[in-house]
Amino acid sequence: MRRDVFQAIADPTRREIISLLAAKQMNLNAVADNFEISRPAISKHIRILTECGLITIKQQGRERFCQANFKKLKQIEDWAAQYRKFWNDKLDALENFLENDKLKDQ
Repeated sequence: MRRDVFQAIADPTRREIISLLAAKQMNLNAVADNFEISRPAISKHIRILTECGLITIKQQGRERFCQANFKKLKQIEDWAAQYRKFWNDKLDALENFLENDKLKDQ
């Protein structure tokens, strides 16, 4: 199944995993220790994040370490930027309207 970054961040557990890995790389057990769900469930979330390119896994000896891939998060930032601009423009227009209305009342 082909997944994209938007599917990956739709789940709160996966968003929390990304947040954890944003601070530092962690092995799979360390990631799992932060959640009250099973290790296989965490492994499934890790697999989805890896398929989407949001995290990478590197083998170091017997350990597998995960780290966030911030380049893929740029897709989300770019998508959200269009809505940020839209809402900023709308709020600026509302502010201007309220200021003009206030001046009329004075």
